[in-house]
Amino acid sequence: MQNGYSTKEFRQHEIMSASPVRLVVLTYDFAIRACEQKDFNRASKAVSVLRDALDYDYGEVAVGLFGLFQWCLDCIRKEDYQSAVVTLRELREAWLSVEKKNAPVLKNNDAHAVPPSKGRIA
Repeated sequence: MQNGYSTKEFRQHEIMSASPVRLVVLTYDFAIRACEQKDFNRASKAVSVLRDALDYDYGEVAVGLFGLFQWCLDCIRKEDYQSAVVTLRELREAWLSVEKKNAPVLKNNDAHAVPPSKGRIA
């Protein structure tokens, strides 16, 4: 039985209903995929989105991530996509563990429960 959603509609719904941490993980997925495809424009854009979303209220963490994102962008410019992928995968795994750790315990199939967030990444 089909649910009536096209792939595009399903993806759009997934993004619109995602928690801020989930959006970060999805952005890493996009950046990694673009690097694997050696797509300079998409890879640069995705890493820039991650860099530009940093919340400097988190001080040293944000500055460290900024440096890593800049390094990834340098690798992409040099067409060293594999080095960027390695770093992006490690960062993605860290965010995925945060997502899993902070995932709410769903009660009564409440699929809309998400942890509060400022919508920025550290």
